[in-house]
Amino acid sequence: MMRIVGLTGSIGMGKTAAAGYLRFLGLPVYDADAAVHAVYASGGAAVGPVGAAWPEAVRGGAIDRAALSALIAADPAVLPRLESIVHPIVRRRQERFLQAAALRRAPAVALDIPLLFETGGERRCDTVLVVSAPAFVQRGRVLARPEMTADKLALILARQMPDAEKCARADFVIPSHRGWRAMLTGLRRALRRTLERPARHWPPNPRMAPPRPAGMRPIGTHHA
Repeated sequence: MMRIVGLTGSIGMGKTAAAGYLRFLGLPVYDADAAVHAVYASGGAAVGPVGAAWPEAVRGGAIDRAALSALIAADPAVLPRLESIVHPIVRRRQERFLQAAALRRAPAVALDIPLLFETGGERRCDTVLVVSAPAFVQRGRVLARPEMTADKLALILARQMPDAEKCARADFVIPSHRGWRAMLTGLRRALRRTLERPARHWPPNPRMAPPRPAGMRPIGTHHA
């Protein structure tokens, strides 16, 4: 049985650093942002269907994210339609990731999903970790990024659940503003507690649990 850890947090909260530490602790980590970039790239599975809906969003055989963002800003109806196209494609990549980790008998995996709560993804997780920091720290981090403005940040935050609500719904809140030791300690504690609990979501049908391939051993437990 494999535990599924949901990792989320608003922009600038330190989620990427937390994902890196989880990899260090031995967990396979699924990166939802990287999956979207992959399906938007040349030859990606989303290029065809998105291009059929919005030909102006495809340039050089790939989806132009700036053009797509402009379409979304101009017409609120674009985003839900886009999500209805892209989410099933990305979800299939996620399922393949889970299947591969299960074949390796990983005791736990992490799903790094920025909009975990907003998309209802927490319902597929055994544990949810929210990475958080004070608002002034978040704002300073984000505005230090190239081409980021206060207006862009406001638009992004408007599409995300407030940090306070995410923290209230989390199983564990991981602080990112107290240094790497505090973050790593929090992640170790959360992972240890998660491994003490029974898996509830994988495999979807316990009778379908895959056999362990020859020579494969469980990974990650020695770091818990």
